[in-house]
Amino acid sequence: MPRLTQAPNLQIATLWADALQAEGIDANVQRQYLGSAVGELPPDQCLPEVWIRHPEQEAAALELLHHLQHIPQRRWLCACGELVEGGFEQCWNCGLLMPG
Repeated sequence: MPRLTQAPNLQIATLWADALQAEGIDANVQRQYLGSAVGELPPDQCLPEVWIRHPEQEAAALELLHHLQHIPQRRWLCACGELVEGGFEQCWNCGLLMPG
């Protein structure tokens, strides 16, 4: 079982593992409960990790993980006048989709 990466927190690790699973890669999160041991163990040893079951899926998993970690950030002005920033494709104010 290869380890893909450490995540900054349990929520991100879970999102990454779920996205990998949605693509057919058998992924899971390890060290999800070690956050309470920070101070007793080195902090870098307490971060959650994303692992996959099948080594032959590692290249595809790393590529998908790279895309998840580098989501394009956009800045666009909605027709309602709201400035929308980040990875959002829909205006939070009026619900209009980002122009294509």
